[in-house]
Amino acid sequence: MSHLVATVLGDVALVVLVSWLFGGLARRFGQPTVIGQILAGIALGPTLLGRLPGDPSGYLFPDEARPFLSVLSQIAIVLFMFVAGYEIDFRTFRAGRTAVSVAAVGLLVPMALAVGAVSLAGGAFSAVDPGHADQRSFALFVAVAVSITALPVLAAIVRERGAAGTPAGTVSIAAAGFMDVAAWLVLAAVLSDSGQTTRWSWPVALALLAAFTAFLLCVVRPALRWWLERPATLLSNPVPVALVLALGSAWVTESLGLHAVFGGFLAGLAMPRRDGVPDADVLGPMEQTSGMLLPLFFVTTGLSVDIGSLGADGFGLLGLILLVAIAGKAVPAYGAARLGGLDARQSRLVAVMVNTRGLTELIVLDVGRSAGVLGQDLYVVLVLMALVTTFMTGPLLQLVGTNRDAGRRPTGPTKHSERSESTSAQTGPSMPTAIKQETE
Repeated sequence: MSHLVATVLGDVALVVLVSWLFGGLARRFGQPTVIGQILAGIALGPTLLGRLPGDPSGYLFPDEARPFLSVLSQIAIVLFMFVAGYEIDFRTFRAGRTAVSVAAVGLLVPMALAVGAVSLAGGAFSAVDPGHADQRSFALFVAVAVSITALPVLAAIVRERGAAGTPAGTVSIAAAGFMDVAAWLVLAAVLSDSGQTTRWSWPVALALLAAFTAFLLCVVRPALRWWLERPATLLSNPVPVALVLALGSAWVTESLGLHAVFGGFLAGLAMPRRDGVPDADVLGPMEQTSGMLLPLFFVTTGLSVDIGSLGADGFGLLGLILLVAIAGKAVPAYGAARLGGLDARQSRLVAVMVNTRGLTELIVLDVGRSAGVLGQDLYVVLVLMALVTTFMTGPLLQLVGTNRDAGRRPTGPTKHSERSESTSAQTGPSMPTAIKQETE
């Protein structure tokens, strides 16, 4: 047992060091830190280190140590999802019709294209993932995977690129908020329908999830607000309360067979805010803790990715998925923004921003893999899709020119609604530490 403890401690130290180095190199080349951290995980896995003589990857990360690293990584993403839910500004949901239109087409069009691709090009998917391609839950999961927008990464990009408070920035953030909530609900339905992780039928599982959500929002949240607004005592420290809420909620959703990340996200939505905005005393410690542990998630992801195992079929499918994921989101989002009154350049900014993926995409893929909804080779393909779409966001924004249009506002019938969106976004969320660095 002492040898196993020593191995896990050494692995954690190695992961933090290598992720820090790769993240720094990524930022040096103008890329998000998450790109470097994902590449660090891939480098430590079978793709690179595992191909060296003696299999150093297998020696450093033996099978008996990986479950412990996996548990730590799951805690990291539960806390990350708590922060993501806690930072959702419900006032953006009152945004104008432009944001609603962008959210609707930015979610539904790529989902429809993905389902159509699985139906019409089923052979391409079967060649890569023959064990799952004929299942209904498979098509729905691929639809969710290609339609995800990473709200935390997007909000950091909006802030770092000087677009906070502009119509393009506020429409993108509001639309991403809608899409995030809707996508997680669809994913919950997919897991329930798959029958892989729950002992209940999907209508019963979703009913239980709805009841638990109502309990959190209608009972737990008011009770916590009363508790935390009492005169200061040792028991009124909000950080332990937030931690217990996040992990306890994750335990409930995991027990329901709907994965722990849903519990973390719901706990973040239920955690009381101070004057309508996240409490810095809660946000800081939670995001710092998740940021310290997140490199373990990237490495556990990388240990499951062997790019060398993909053949021509895998890379061909990657091209198809990239086409569906990028064009299916960017083109309709651009059209909806134009119809909503934004000018051409700001509409292009919206199209690029809502196509942002990153850590949120990897979390979705991890959920699907652990639930048995997709196979290993398709998992690798979708991880590469997440890498490519994250990598391309910065250069595309640089090409469009974010800062040049930071102060411009649209004219036309939606002027008033866009001003309202700007007001709500100026007090928008601050992002987890690990994600803030992605756009620096």
